[in-house]
Amino acid sequence: MELWLTLAVLAGAIYLFVTEKLPVDVVALLVMASLLVLGLVSPPEALSGFSSQATITVAAMFVLSAGLQRSGALLGMGEALARIRWPWLFALVMMLVVAFVSAFVNNTAAVAVFLPLVISAAIASRKAPSRYLIPLSYAAQFGGVCTLVGTSTNLLVNSLAIQSGRAGFGLFEFAPLGVIFVGIGTAYLMLVRNFLLPDLGVPEMDTDGHGGPFMVELLVPEKSPAVGQRGRDVVPADAGPVSVLQVIRDGVVQPSRHVELQAGDRLLLRGEWSRIQALRRQLKLEHDQVARDLEGHAGAERLHAEVMVAPGSHLIGHTLAGMRFGHVYRVRVHGLQRQRAPLRQRLDHMPLAVGDILLVDSTEKALRTLRDDPGLIVLGERAQPRIDARRAWTSALVMAGVIGTAALGLLPIVASAILGCVALVVLRCLKPDEAYAAVDWKVVMLLAGVLPLGIALEHSGGASWLARNAIGLVGGMGPVACLAVVYLLSSILTEVMSNNAAAVLVVPIGIATAESLGVDAKPFLVAVAFAASTSFATPVGYQTNAMVHAAAGYRFADFIRIGMPLNLIFWIAAVVLIPRFFPF
Repeated sequence: MELWLTLAVLAGAIYLFVTEKLPVDVVALLVMASLLVLGLVSPPEALSGFSSQATITVAAMFVLSAGLQRSGALLGMGEALARIRWPWLFALVMMLVVAFVSAFVNNTAAVAVFLPLVISAAIASRKAPSRYLIPLSYAAQFGGVCTLVGTSTNLLVNSLAIQSGRAGFGLFEFAPLGVIFVGIGTAYLMLVRNFLLPDLGVPEMDTDGHGGPFMVELLVPEKSPAVGQRGRDVVPADAGPVSVLQVIRDGVVQPSRHVELQAGDRLLLRGEWSRIQALRRQLKLEHDQVARDLEGHAGAERLHAEVMVAPGSHLIGHTLAGMRFGHVYRVRVHGLQRQRAPLRQRLDHMPLAVGDILLVDSTEKALRTLRDDPGLIVLGERAQPRIDARRAWTSALVMAGVIGTAALGLLPIVASAILGCVALVVLRCLKPDEAYAAVDWKVVMLLAGVLPLGIALEHSGGASWLARNAIGLVGGMGPVACLAVVYLLSSILTEVMSNNAAAVLVVPIGIATAESLGVDAKPFLVAVAFAASTSFATPVGYQTNAMVHAAAGYRFADFIRIGMPLNLIFWIAAVVLIPRFFPF
C-alpha cells in the first residue's frame, strides 16, 4: 500500500510540474504535505529539506552571486568583451567567458549581466542579437556543470547522494568532464551558428533608443481627431507598421474594426515606439498608464529604459495596477513587449510574465531602484550598474575565499558559503535586505519540498520498482545501456519541468539501478546532474532559455532546431565519457 501511495504522489507531482497548473514551489510544498499526511515520511523527514546542505548552499550562492553582480565586478569583463568586433571571435570569447563565470556564479545571474551587453554589442556592430543570445544561454548551462556550485542541480544531486549514505562530490570533481562538455558545446555552436541560428535582423533604434514592437495603451481625449473615426481607420496609411489591437471602452473590449471611437476610449496599439509616438502626437492621444504623475520629480531629468521581468521575479503573475507599479518604482510605464503571445486587455490589468519588457519613463534615481530590484533586468548600455571598485574587489575576494577553502577541504562548502554571505554583509558589499532579496525563494522552497519525495521513494521501494520497470528492457545489456537510459530520462524530464524536480525524481531511480546491477552509483548520479543542468531543446526547460527567448524574439522551433542535436550530442558524449571519468 505504501508503495502505491508513493507512486500516486509521484504521478501527481509529475502531472503538476509538466502542466504548470500551479507554481513549482507550491507543487513542491504540496508534495511534502501529502507525504506527511499519508504517513509516508515522518515529520523530521518531511522537514529535512529545509536543513539540507543543498538548500542552504543554494541560498548562500544566490547571495554570493548578488555580491558580484551588484558591485559591478562582472561589468568590466562584459565591457571588454563588447569591444570585440569580429563576429566569430566575439561569439567564441563570449561563450568561453560566460561558461567560466557560470562555473562559480549562478548562471541566471551571469546571463542577466551579459544579456544587455551582448545585445548592445551586437547592435553596435550591426549584427543580429539573435545570432548570439542562444549561445549565451547554452554556454551558461554547460559552464555550470564544471563545478559542484555551478548549478543548484549539482548541489541537489550531491545532497541526495549523501542522504542515501554515499560519498558526495568534491568541489572540482565534475571539472575534467565538464570542461570537455564546454569544448564540445562551444565547438558545435561555432560550427552551426551561421546556418542554424536565426537571423532576426538588427533592431532599428529610433531617437529614443528603443526598438519594437511594443504594446502601448493610449487614451482618446475629447479634442482628439480620432473621435468619431472607426478603429480600422484611425491609423493613417503613412503611420508605418502600427496596428490597433483593441478598443477598450468602460473596461469592455470592443470590435476594433467597426466601432466608432469616443472620448474616454483606450486604444491598445502595437508597433515601433517612434511610430507610436508620432501617431500619439498626430491624434493628440494621451498616455493613460499607472503612475502618470511622479510626485517630487517634476524637475528631474527624464530617462527612458527597457526593463525585463526576470525569471523567479516577485512581479510574475501580478498586474501593474494591482501592485501599484508606477507608485512603488516612481516611473511611468509607456508600453510592454511580449514575444510569446499578443495582449488582448488593458496593459495595467495584464498579469506580467517572465521575459516581458516594460518601456518606462523614469528619473536616474528611479532607474537605480529598478537596477537594484533582483526581479527586474534593466536592458540597454545606459542602464547598466556602475562599477564600485571597492565592493567589486571585496566581492571577488570573498567568492575566491569561499571556493578556495572548500576546494582545499578546510571547510565544507555549506560552511564556507555561509561565512562568505556574512562577510559580504559585514564588509558592506550588500545590505541585509539586499542579501535576503537576492535569494530566489521559489528555488529554495522547491528544493525543500521535493527532497522528502526522494526519501519516500527509497523507503517504500518505489525507486527500486521504477528502476526495475524503467531499466528492465536494457538491464541485460550492461551498466552502460542503463546509464544511457538514466541520462535520457533526466534530459526529457528537464525539458518539460523544473530541472531540480527532474533530478529529485531520477536520482533514486539511478541509485536503485546501480544497486540492482551491483555497480557504483556515482556514474548514474553524474548522468542525472549533467542531464538536468543542460536543457537546450525548449525555451521553457531552463530559466536562461526563457530570458533570451523573450529578449531576441525567438520562436519555439528555433530552440528545437539548434538544441535537439546538441542534446543528442551531449547524450552520446555522456554515455562514452562518464564511465571513463567515473568507473562503474
